[in-house]
Amino acid sequence: MLAVLAGGWVYVVGARPGNENFVAKSADWFRDHHLNALANWVEREWYSHQAPATGGDPSRAINAMTVATESVRGGSGGPSLPPNVLSPASPTLPSEGVWQTLVATSDGRPAIAEAQIRPDAIHTSVLGALVWIDPTRLQLVEVPGTVEPGGNWPVKGTIPPDQRPRLVAAFNGGFRFRDAHGGYYSGGQAAPALVDGVASFVLRQDGTADIGQWGRDDHMGPDIASVRQNLPLIIDNGQPVAGLADNTGNRWGDTLGTRVYVWRSAIGIRADGALVYAASDGLTAVSLADMLVRAGVVRAMELDINPNWVTFNLFSHPDPSNPSTTTGTKLLPDMRRTPSRYLGPDSRDFTAVLLKEG
Repeated sequence: MLAVLAGGWVYVVGARPGNENFVAKSADWFRDHHLNALANWVEREWYSHQAPATGGDPSRAINAMTVATESVRGGSGGPSLPPNVLSPASPTLPSEGVWQTLVATSDGRPAIAEAQIRPDAIHTSVLGALVWIDPTRLQLVEVPGTVEPGGNWPVKGTIPPDQRPRLVAAFNGGFRFRDAHGGYYSGGQAAPALVDGVASFVLRQDGTADIGQWGRDDHMGPDIASVRQNLPLIIDNGQPVAGLADNTGNRWGDTLGTRVYVWRSAIGIRADGALVYAASDGLTAVSLADMLVRAGVVRAMELDINPNWVTFNLFSHPDPSNPSTTTGTKLLPDMRRTPSRYLGPDSRDFTAVLLKEG
């Protein structure tokens, strides 16, 4: 009897929509069935024993990534690449903290660039990534997942084939909405409803973007194209927020808190309007915020965490006339999900980065 029940449970979990692995689907199933405490305990115990080793060198060199993609049309105006990023670890590795252009305009201006650094001075074998994105030279689009956030959307979980030739990158959204304590807005509808005081990734109709506290920095209006909310800000006024180190009141999530060393991601904005995405293994919320402060970010919000969900992929187009030839490349080779994530229906919402039309 137990074997039958177990087999039935495996079938039900495996049949959940989405292209994530069985472990990720199992954790979601536990939380959907009011077993949060069990799922949280298992994750905390597991990841607490998977912390990166003290000292050591990275297992790979920081090599320039080349992504074969069409140049972004145009190139006048927009922010310039910031100064190279100072790593907290010493001595500096070759190319550590140096911005390397991944996608450029037709006249050579950077549209997406990457800098890799070690996130702290203790776990020196870990290499994380910062990604600089100029929203004035690209089109950013929020894509609802097949499960998160829920609701009725014209397109779910992937980029439509007719837009795929313009796709150059995509990255993960935030927590599941039952844990994000915020909402989602796109295409004139909100599901769930937006919440004042919550950190918000805002895309406007004119192509500009913001990361801010909803109700203080950004408000609903006809200029808003989409909003993705997730927990409170982790950086405000150019500094990590108070209470981040001890996760005061579980404000930044109770699944893994802020002290466990795990894959984490975040999105921030610089004063010049450029966005910076950060991701790495072996991060606490504090070291995640520190990475972004070093890149000149003035406000930032945490996105999703743990190896199943932190994904940044870049895309090239061997045959632009045939969307099925679109090829993905992982930003960091140790990111767990496949380079084709976001090309098939994904259960979680994400942000797509497209070449502008015209």
